[in-house]
Parts: sequence; structure tokens; C-alpha cells
Amino acid sequence: MKKSNFAYSMMAVVLGTALMSGSALAATAESTMNSAGAKIDSSMKKVDGYMGDSATTAKVKSALVDDKAIKSTDISVKTDNGVVTLSGFVGAQAEAEQAVAVATKVEGVKSVSDKLHTKDSKTQSVKGYAGDTATTTSVKAKLLADDIVPSRMVKVETTDGVVQLSGTVKDQAQSDRAESVAKTVSGVKSVKNDLKVQP
Repeated sequence: MKKSNFAYSMMAVVLGTALMSGSALAATAESTMNSAGAKIDSSMKKVDGYMGDSATTAKVKSALVDDKAIKSTDISVKTDNGVVTLSGFVGAQAEAEQAVAVATKVEGVKSVSDKLHTKDSKTQSVKGYAGDTATTTSVKAKLLADDIVPSRMVKVETTDGVVQLSGTVKDQAQSDRAESVAKTVSGVKSVKNDLKVQP
């Protein structure tokens, strides 16, 4: 009788331990699944945000092309979390204002950052164009020779002696350095620094 009581007691202990282990494993599995689920949700939100920004950019570009008052084909559109940045060159200030107004009305746009530059509405002369091309080349060469600025990440455009720097750099020091290097180049009237700092 004692042996069977002992056997039942041992069986109860083994079963109890198995049940406790099983519930602990279940709790761990549930915690792991919740953590994985949260990571997937976070990743999906990032993808949704990226897809949303891409769709917004496409809609803004389409709206700009469709608007008859906007003649410039030199407008760059970027969207980050619903904030649209317009950069490039337009023929007149009214055209820049119209571009901002058109972009603001597009679905999904939270706000518009206007980084558009006005250039002479008269057609650039060949001499002026050649001068701007030479200026752009000189600025790129100086940036390439500089140890601080990541020149491959910096885009340089020149219109009527106004140099526009765009792209990404690691810190404000690189952005400031790129601007100061561009200002030293002969033929540069002014520098518009549209570099973004992305560490």
C-alpha cells in the first residue's frame, strides 16, 4: 500500500512539474510571439510609411506636370513622413508659389518645404550655360579634393552663378565645409545649401 501511495505521489510530482514547465514554456513562447509580432508591426509601419511617401511623391510630381502654370521641368520632389520638399529651379517666384500650392493640395501631404530657386526667365545664353557648367565642374573638383566632405554624396547644380548643393552628409560640419568650399570657386555668385544631415 505504501509503495502505491509513494508511486502516486511521485506521479503527482512529475505531472505537476510537467504542467508547470509547460505553462512556463507557453508563457515564454507567448512573450516571444508578442515581441516578434511587435517587430513585424513596426516593420510594416515603416514599409507603409515608405510606400505612402513614394505614392505621395508620385502624386505630387503628376500634379506639377498637369498644372499649366508650372513650366519648369527642373523641380525635384522628395517626401519624408508626409513632408514634401520641392527643390530645383523655376522661371519666376509666382511659379514657385504655384508649385507649393499644388503640392499642398495633394492627398497625403502634411506640409511642403519650399527649396525652389528662381532663375532668369530669359533663355540662358550659351556663354552663360558654359560658364555654369565650368563652375559646377570646378566646385565638384574642389569637393573631391577635400578630405572632410563626402563628395560622392553631394550633388552640385549651377544656374546663373548660383550653386545649389543637395544630397546627404553625416554632420553639420560637413555641410558647412561643402558650402565654404563652393564659395571659394571663381564664378560662384552665391551658394544655396540644401544638404541634409543624416548621421
